[in-house]
Amino acid sequence: MDPSPVIHKTAADLRVAPNFSDYEAERRRFSWDAVSRALGVQPDGGLNIAWQALDRHVASGAGDKVAFRFLALDEVPQRDVTYAELTRLANRFCNVLRELGVGRGDRVFILTGRIPELYATLFGSLKNGSVVSPLFSAFGPEPIATRLNLGAGAVLVTTDTLFTRKVAAWRDRMPDLKHVLLVGEGGGPTCIPDTLDFGAMMQRAPDACEITPTTGEDMALLHFTSGTTGTPKGAVHVHGAAATHWATGRYALDLHPDDLYWCTADPGWVTGTSYGAVAPLLHGITSIVDPSEFDAERWYGILHSQGVSVWYTAPTAIRMLMKAGAEAAKARSYPHLRFIASVGEPLNPEAVWWGKNTLGLPIHDNWWQTETGGIMIANTPAFDIKPGSMGRPLPGVEASVVQRKEDGTLELAETPDAEGELALRRGWPSMFRAYLNDETRYRKCFAGDWYLTGDLARRDADGYYWFIGRLDDVIKSAGHLIGPFEVESALMEHPAVAEAGVIGKPDPVAGEVVKAFVSLNKGFEPGEALRLELLGHARSRLGAAVAPKEIAFQAELPRTRSGKIMRRLLKARELGLPEGDTSTLETGSGS
Repeated sequence: MDPSPVIHKTAADLRVAPNFSDYEAERRRFSWDAVSRALGVQPDGGLNIAWQALDRHVASGAGDKVAFRFLALDEVPQRDVTYAELTRLANRFCNVLRELGVGRGDRVFILTGRIPELYATLFGSLKNGSVVSPLFSAFGPEPIATRLNLGAGAVLVTTDTLFTRKVAAWRDRMPDLKHVLLVGEGGGPTCIPDTLDFGAMMQRAPDACEITPTTGEDMALLHFTSGTTGTPKGAVHVHGAAATHWATGRYALDLHPDDLYWCTADPGWVTGTSYGAVAPLLHGITSIVDPSEFDAERWYGILHSQGVSVWYTAPTAIRMLMKAGAEAAKARSYPHLRFIASVGEPLNPEAVWWGKNTLGLPIHDNWWQTETGGIMIANTPAFDIKPGSMGRPLPGVEASVVQRKEDGTLELAETPDAEGELALRRGWPSMFRAYLNDETRYRKCFAGDWYLTGDLARRDADGYYWFIGRLDDVIKSAGHLIGPFEVESALMEHPAVAEAGVIGKPDPVAGEVVKAFVSLNKGFEPGEALRLELLGHARSRLGAAVAPKEIAFQAELPRTRSGKIMRRLLKARELGLPEGDTSTLETGSGS
């Protein structure tokens, strides 16, 4: 690792002039009204994400530009879908819904892989004024049924294979589900009883439709996020969120008209919807869609052969690329790649430097939540990076570090490096408007004008924010507050460690002690000698009070498909506690 704590940016580092380079000046002149003007006004005076993402570009003469390039997989060839074609497909699906009597506010769930039909369904439903809830195709039957029932799903669009494997046996447990539309994976018609043929209905639907009138405050998207216990929470988002998606695409991802963009997140997660679909379309750019699962050789091949210029991925994927070795990366060149960003969980400093040393570009971390709907804090192209930091609040976002007082009021931290809960002032357009059917839980997220994120953080003298941990993850040991991320990052600096997850383990003397679970890079084998070496490494880096007292080796750590290591699951398994909601657990993790 480079010994410098900061990656200094110079003009030579910027292959394209960034969208903003004067942080304070841009924050002063920024307004959400100006963003709304940039997005334009619909002919009917309303506000609908689908019009802003699709029809606006077709009306301006950009309909022939490729919106999505679906890469070839197995026997399915590569397919380019233009803005005009995607608009027609969305119009047809809107008309399909109207033929079925599905209207404004009705819930449409999507359970497919990354196929064109997913995006037609997403934007066609929004045009219809319906509410869309994307589901991850690797979910099992029970998580699917749970979300459909919580969201009162009236329509499910899925494939014949996924329906047969995951939905059919549970359908009678979903009383609100009226229509199931099946995409035939073999290319032919589907003929499963009590289902509808998606392809046949789309073929006979008209190409044109009038958008159902919607406003910026009408519900558009329903994203489920797992709680530590109990059922998932449904975060409600509105059409007005498009303003945040456009602004953050401009500031955090530095999208330019000629970019070829690749977001690796599945649309079943909020990142894959907000930044894999909506944000790039709002900017009128071309996106790569890879239908396959992670494979290091394939990914490097895509970056090289497709000429990707902006790449948005997850820390888990980056760590897997690191684990595969630098040789695979350096076997190809990436002359078009100019910006890499990461989200899902905090990015360890080692990974930031790995990008710089291996790909020639540092990886820019950013921070947001399902509840915020869009990126709030980011390391942006024109500015120095402090590896391990989330970056600084974007224009239009006001953040602070706060302490909750006993009377329920907040005290804002004024001094640099004071630790507290990360809070955001209300007012950004993509802020969630509710937890579905749980007003009490929603109200608890706010104190006056501040949204309380539940994340512990500190802000340094330069205004950069540093993630410490979830409030319920922070370890209290012998009077010390220890953030798991700090310990995990220190362990990952050792060449043997691929990933690390840290928990607090009850101790009769210290209250809690730090226990670390690590998976190893190729060429390293677990054993007592390595365990002692890692303990010594951590103590030398962190000091005895913060370093782990115990280290356990695991082949893989449990993590969600969106990339977050599930520390609560490590803790539950260590202590024999209930595991809570594990519906987002990556298949095979934690064995």
